[in-house]
Amino acid sequence: MKKTYKRILLKLSGEGLMGCQPCGIDEHILDMVAESIKKVHLKGIDLCLVIGGGNFYRGVNNKNKAVSRPVADQAGMLATLINALFLKSVLLAKGIPAEILSGLAVPQAAETYSFRAMQKLFSEKKVIIFAGGTGNPYFTTDTGATLRALEANCDALFKATQVDGVYDSDPKKNPDAKRFNEISYDEVITKELKVMDMTAISMARENKLPIIVFKQEDENSLVSVLDQKGNYTIIK
Repeated sequence: MKKTYKRILLKLSGEGLMGCQPCGIDEHILDMVAESIKKVHLKGIDLCLVIGGGNFYRGVNNKNKAVSRPVADQAGMLATLINALFLKSVLLAKGIPAEILSGLAVPQAAETYSFRAMQKLFSEKKVIIFAGGTGNPYFTTDTGATLRALEANCDALFKATQVDGVYDSDPKKNPDAKRFNEISYDEVITKELKVMDMTAISMARENKLPIIVFKQEDENSLVSVLDQKGNYTIIK
């Protein structure tokens, strides 16, 4: 039977916005992502999303011993806010109502996250961009995305990647890598598959939140997966 989604969370990687650039945002990819979001919004599906900040800075990759992990993670959270600000601007230019809720308090740039604020924005049929992670260090955007998806009572978490699903090894390095159409949370954890961090997978398992992993190729990629077309992997 075809699954009907009423509310979803889309997890985007910061690196996915770079294109062929060494860092920053490729405006063509940003526009493509916004068009993808527009198509989902026009289908009447409640949509919220989390964007990583790896195209600017990832706290976990900090190698400067003079900079503590909490400070590095705060820098990474600010990187996610930069991406959120650009995406919100493009969505508004396309006539799609959108707002940012930040886990890190930066009131001059975005409203600080609260459960009540989130509920209000959903009631106003706005696309919600969650930025600033959880507002706490040592938590990845994968974990933050899972947390927000659960708080928002989403039907599923859709994770956009550069490959069309979950494989038993890196398909970019191993041409014989096997793609899974469906895989359990336990298998992902046991096989130590690098699709999301283990905290995020464990949270999803405990709360029975399905995770759909797909490749963001063009503006129709997410809509195709929602219509259960093409290649993707369901973790449940």
